[in-house]
Amino acid sequence: MNNTTPAKFGTGVLALALAALAGLAAAQNPSAQEPHPATNAERASDTLSAKQQAIPLIASFMAASDMPRLNTALDQGLDAGLTIGEAKEILVQLYAYAGFPRSLNALGELREVADARKQRGIQDAPGREPSRPVPTGDELLAVGTANQTKISGAPVKNAVTDFAPIINRFLQAHLFGDIFERDNLDWKSRELATVGALAAMPGVEPQLRSHMAASMRVGLTAAQLRQLTQVLSERGDAQAAERASEALTQALAAVPGG
Repeated sequence: MNNTTPAKFGTGVLALALAALAGLAAAQNPSAQEPHPATNAERASDTLSAKQQAIPLIASFMAASDMPRLNTALDQGLDAGLTIGEAKEILVQLYAYAGFPRSLNALGELREVADARKQRGIQDAPGREPSRPVPTGDELLAVGTANQTKISGAPVKNAVTDFAPIINRFLQAHLFGDIFERDNLDWKSRELATVGALAAMPGVEPQLRSHMAASMRVGLTAAQLRQLTQVLSERGDAQAAERASEALTQALAAVPGG
């Protein structure tokens, strides 16, 4: 197959499709709700760094189109150690969850923040590009399918993918292939961004719960996710924090012994 590019997708299609597939995968595959145990290295710190705390706030304000608070969150995130490239990557990825218009507007806000900081004499690290080329064709589909399975906890197959198989192919090749294969942002950061964005959007609570479980599969701990909800409560939106907290409680309840 040909390499899939973002231009092939309508605004918000990936957001709705991923949300639906993630929720259905969790409901139809109980094991998919069960996070893999954290390794010793992953247990070493149950505290989000200042840089990690900035990510869900940026994502939440981006998804809510709250530009003044997004401006502040981006400024604080860069102060906390985010590179310009990492901030860009977060906002680019989130078009798949919140739509192209919000992503483009947020990238414009980041450009303004970066310019203002430069005028104040702040030299932000540019960050790096991905260290390897993203595969294409059948290899891209295979890699994206493997990434999707790892993050979802099980192969994604349900009534929606049976009804419209092409949407899952798009997700596998583009979101989990083209985007998640870019190693200039780690998967923990990508899930922190996804959770922050979904928490800001009413009506996607099942998918938010699914991504809380996915966050633990990629190495975030329950304690770190509880801290995420506190960060949203103290520095973000109270309703987003409530949705995130409830989703985490439900995700943990689905884990044996959780």
